[in-house]
Amino acid sequence: MDLKLLQDTPPWDWPDGTAKIFRKILTDRRADAADRLIAADLAGDFTVINDELADVLLNIIGNSAEPPLLRAKAAISLGPALESATDGFDDPDDVPIGEGMFRKIRKSLEKLYADRSTPKEVRRRILEAAVRAPEDWQAAAVRQAYLSGDAEWLLTAVFAMRWIPGFDEQILASLENPDPEIQFEAVVAAGEWELAPAWAHIVGLVESPDTPKNLLLAAISSVATIRPSEAGEILGDLADSEDEDIAEAADEALMMAETLSGDEEEEDEEIS
Repeated sequence: MDLKLLQDTPPWDWPDGTAKIFRKILTDRRADAADRLIAADLAGDFTVINDELADVLLNIIGNSAEPPLLRAKAAISLGPALESATDGFDDPDDVPIGEGMFRKIRKSLEKLYADRSTPKEVRRRILEAAVRAPEDWQAAAVRQAYLSGDAEWLLTAVFAMRWIPGFDEQILASLENPDPEIQFEAVVAAGEWELAPAWAHIVGLVESPDTPKNLLLAAISSVATIRPSEAGEILGDLADSEDEDIAEAADEALMMAETLSGDEEEEDEEIS
């Protein structure tokens, strides 16, 4: 199987047995290094991830003999599966891993993160994956990363803040960071937590012709969650953009804003 071809193929069109092929490549240390990286990157997709494949990824993360980049790829691939399990296991179709594997992953990632002999890049990706199923230890880890003075750890910290509460001030400060990647994560986090003080900054990004496209897309989404009742006024013109990505993002944001506005009205009616 040509793994590079799989990268350009929608996961729902992957052939039967793809998970087994990923598992075979990942467990064969004689396999091509580039193929193992691709397999680790793609293995976290919902169409293939399961307990067996998750266990293979977990073994790679914990194996100091494996290349750090492969270990890092394996770590971040576990993030979506962890996040999917945070609402429980009542509907197996919504969670690709079992409860036992979910607990094993969380316990293992915490232990590997705490081990300072684990390479920096691996620890960063472990934290980025682990926060998608929040636990008490992570807030201190995020705070330490934020205060480390290391630009890469700062990026990880702000990324993590979209899942871990209690970092409103840090998110707002990061909106002004000159690093565009950190700005992006801060905009996403501000939207996730509906941070009203971020409103003016994010509207400014939406209205500025100089805002990089990826940052603009994030700002469009955040407008809808921070002040859904005003999203139409801010995003209406963008829904007609000649850029398909921008128009689609604006349409999705407007639909989200309409839903959120409806929820707010229902809450107001219940209170009254």
